[in-house]
Amino acid sequence: MNKTVTIPPVRKSVHVKASQAHAFEVFTTGLDRWWPRKGTIGTSPLKTVTIEPRLGGRWYEVGEDGSQATVGKVLAWDPPNCFIVSWDINSHWKPDTTVGSEVEVRFTAEGPEATLVELEHRKFERMGAEAGASLRKDVDGGWPGILEGFRAAAEQ
Repeated sequence: MNKTVTIPPVRKSVHVKASQAHAFEVFTTGLDRWWPRKGTIGTSPLKTVTIEPRLGGRWYEVGEDGSQATVGKVLAWDPPNCFIVSWDINSHWKPDTTVGSEVEVRFTAEGPEATLVELEHRKFERMGAEAGASLRKDVDGGWPGILEGFRAAAEQ
């Protein structure tokens, strides 16, 4: 009998002093303005990072040498409420379409210039128990700093 592995999702949130539409825009089409340059999966230092703003769009990086590395793809697109992207990166921080965890980001207006942004990174079990637990631990520690960079950019 096979035992099903379940790894709990990572959930993080941040309150942003910005409208829901602005927060969504900064997180998605404005990703290159705030994504940490050290957070790259490419072979060259990170030049740009992009989420194509549509269902099926790519989330990808371009290195300083022009090389591209795919982070994932857009699985759901509902501006300015939420989006879901695959995270096609393995526990060794290399692109790998066979392991796709998911990142869902929800934007809830709390007033005209206030938004709650909730992130859920899930489905780590797709990469197996050990690798999934390893990646979960890494992103659990990484998302808070990334969300803080986003908050700062959205509030400028």
